Amino acid sequence: QVQLVESGGGLVQAGGSLRLSCAGSGPSFRPYAMGWFRQVPGQEREFVMSILWTGPTHSTFTTSTVNGRFTIAKDNSKNALYLQMNDLKPEDTAVYYCAATSGGGNVMQATSYDSWGQGTQVTVSA
Repeated sequence: QVQLVESGGGLVQAGGSLRLSCAGSGPSFRPYAMGWFRQVPGQEREFVMSILWTGPTHSTFTTSTVNGRFTIAKDNSKNALYLQMNDLKPEDTAVYYCAATSGGGNVMQATSYDSWGQGTQVTVSA
């Protein structure tokens, strides 16, 4: 069974940066895609970024609200996924979740993912 553990959340002032990490493990951890989502209490889980492997290459997908500020990367040697967040804004405050899927589907939709981490809180003060 795939396990995902996020870390790196915290409190930061607007304009600051944080780097989230997601450590993946499991006997068959070869995801088709991995992604980051975020959720604010009372709201639906929102897509942030994802990375999809197609043979030797990969594609990344980004929601418009973080385009140019956030970067996604994966270290295959460590089974780790990262989210570098720069120029953070108060509206980026949320619990951030790492997700992985071994199947297909729209990698910008939460329903396409079958493994989730426990989440890490990111709070951006004005």
